Amino acid sequence: MSNFEKKFGRYAVSNLSLKLVVLYIIGYVLYYVRPEIFSLLVLDVTALLHGQFWRILSWLLVPPEGGGNLFFVAIMLYFYYSIGVSLERVWGDYKYNVYIFLGIFLTILSAFCWMIFLRLSGLSGIELATLSKYGASYFSTYYINMSIFLAFALTFPEAQVYLFFVLPIKVKYLGWVDAGFLVLSMITGNSAERFVIAAALLNVVLLYMRSRSWMSLSPGQVRRRQKFRRSVAEGKKSVRGTDTVHRCAICGRTEKDGDMLEFRYCSKCEGGLEYCQDHLFSHVHVKKGETPHMQKM
Repeated sequence: MSNFEKKFGRYAVSNLSLKLVVLYIIGYVLYYVRPEIFSLLVLDVTALLHGQFWRILSWLLVPPEGGGNLFFVAIMLYFYYSIGVSLERVWGDYKYNVYIFLGIFLTILSAFCWMIFLRLSGLSGIELATLSKYGASYFSTYYINMSIFLAFALTFPEAQVYLFFVLPIKVKYLGWVDAGFLVLSMITGNSAERFVIAAALLNVVLLYMRSRSWMSLSPGQVRRRQKFRRSVAEGKKSVRGTDTVHRCAICGRTEKDGDMLEFRYCSKCEGGLEYCQDHLFSHVHVKKGETPHMQKM
């Protein structure tokens, strides 16, 4: 991806998370003011092929959750915004853009594949139109946002969130629950659900395959972290038994773990703590004597 980033990185949309949340807010306003208009916005492939070309993008206005309690809607939007911003800061605008727009493309592609599947099933034109209108609601931003959370769980597995605003739980466990829910929905759901969930999971798989060098949950990262923790417990000065100049206070990587790694001191942390580029913007500022840790979302 580095060659593409050099060529097209300057075209990346900055603050993409904020722009997505603004789209959701517009969608919620339409939901409460003109709910009947939603039938003209969803990704109905049959209607799209009959000249309603705006549907190729208008489905992005359909919010990921139905309009229920406004308080929980606001909490949901803030949560999606916060995890999106965290990914943007660590990945950079280009990688985050690629992930989001690839998820959008795969969702559209899955809708067309589902329609081809229905046509191959030998259904009549009326039956195809009816099923297309019914299944269009499944091809929404809901599963894209679930894939964003899975990406967040892969990148920040040790981060904590407060379940029901009380119970602290690590994101990696919620990620397993999220993945399990998607797999279960894919098994028990209808054909439309299976296609759109497959698209969301494919996006996560492609992310992991192409980004293991900077993914926090990659096997190499896990081994380095475990080795660093063992070294600290044993009172060693270095992970590899030799002196190093730089070491990340979160993951324990040093300049010997990669020529492309960069390290910076945080001016807001006491004790002269240093962080790699993956954790410089995602850690909690600590006072002298405290243990560095990732920010809670």
